[in-house]
Amino acid sequence: MSMWWWILIACGLAYLTKLSGYFVPAKLLRSPRMMRVAGTMTIGLLASLTVVNAVASGQALAFDARLGALAAGAVALWLRAPFLVVVIVGAAAAACLRLLGWH
Repeated sequence: MSMWWWILIACGLAYLTKLSGYFVPAKLLRSPRMMRVAGTMTIGLLASLTVVNAVASGQALAFDARLGALAAGAVALWLRAPFLVVVIVGAAAAACLRLLGWH
């Protein structure tokens, strides 16, 4: 099979997954347990995407300025800084690390 067939199959599966959400009873979606599960899944997904984007470079791991920016942003979050400050701290940390030669 060519790559296009796999892409079409993946698109179809994604569409069917979204479509199946309409068949879930509303009562189930309003339960407090489901709300906690949905919130936890969102946090886990965002955390995993962030880590993958911070340390992946193609097929290999890359420990560069992105990792330092992630660490600086995590510290800013831990100190309960506003989101804009977290982004600025991360960007500044990446810029400083690259200036110091850590690409």
